[in-house]
Amino acid sequence: MSSFVLKIIAVISMLIDHSGYLIFNGFSFMNYIGRLSFPIFAFLITEGYIHTSNLKKYFSRLLIFAIISQIPFMLLFPGDFTLNILFTLALGLLATTIYSKLTNKFLGILFVTFCAILAKLLHCDYGWFGIAIIFIFYILKNKKIYMNMIFVFTTFINYLYYFSKTLRIEYLLIFLFCNLSLIPINLYNGKKGKNIKYFLYLFYPLHLVLLYLIKLI
Repeated sequence: MSSFVLKIIAVISMLIDHSGYLIFNGFSFMNYIGRLSFPIFAFLITEGYIHTSNLKKYFSRLLIFAIISQIPFMLLFPGDFTLNILFTLALGLLATTIYSKLTNKFLGILFVTFCAILAKLLHCDYGWFGIAIIFIFYILKNKKIYMNMIFVFTTFINYLYYFSKTLRIEYLLIFLFCNLSLIPINLYNGKKGKNIKYFLYLFYPLHLVLLYLIKLI
């Protein structure tokens, strides 16, 4: 699968996820499908880092559209304050960039840990887990077996925490569906495919606005 195909899978699963909250006014079976989206986006961030010609512009685009998307995100998902997923991806990109630039990898690990804690404190969507899997995809990009194993372990730890707090079986199913994202990720062929870069940046805030308008209607 090219990165274009991965993006389409991630976008469709995200749309299903967000539509599920709108239709059922809460968690539903549609949100299980939506668990595929973030790991794919996290993986694509690491690919974007490797292949981009201008890291500053790449980071700036993520941050600008994160800011643009925040109000629609809060309108569609009222309640506890959360920063949308683009903030998580931008912070993950920053963590990956600094780690790769530092010659002292211990300091690099400390910075990644700092970013993970910051994502938790700032209430970024997916929190520390989001930063962790972006880093896992980057550092183990050439060691697929280890990448898959550590991803599954990290996902298990993340959702075991929520399960232990609530004892809701939904978190075990979320864990399983989240790991299904490894199938398309491992089928990635390293090719770009069709260029839909700006479509993705625009799609995120626009689909939030559209779903919110439907919610009002």
